[in-house]
Amino acid sequence: MGARVAAPVFAALLLAAAARGATPEIDYVLHCQGCHLADGSESPGRVPALAGSAGRFARLPEGRAYLVRVPGAAQSPLPDAALAALLNWMLPHFDAAGLPAAFVPYTAEEVGRLRRAPLTDVDGERRRLVDALARLPQP
Repeated sequence: MGARVAAPVFAALLLAAAARGATPEIDYVLHCQGCHLADGSESPGRVPALAGSAGRFARLPEGRAYLVRVPGAAQSPLPDAALAALLNWMLPHFDAAGLPAAFVPYTAEEVGRLRRAPLTDVDGERRRLVDALARLPQP
């Protein structure tokens, strides 16, 4: 099957699966993978990697909020509970080693509250958080 045929067939299968009850994995493919790629790697100069880096943001309260407030998450069409489930799947999937030992899963209520204030300076906030994380003792 050629790529021109495979992509629409794959998309149709994902949509059919989503109609039966989406899982976080399906939500990732449908809502995140276009920018963050299947393996969570970066798109240099465009989108930072999730793989090997996203979990560490959960070490700081403002970093935890950042993960919900980035435009792709905050403005996602996913309901709050589905976005919480996606984040709770994504973080250990792409960066289990970076998660704090006492990671508390996101709740729908927390996601709903945080996403009402999407970030306007994503790059600046990320730089501030990376600097703050660098000052933390390493686990």
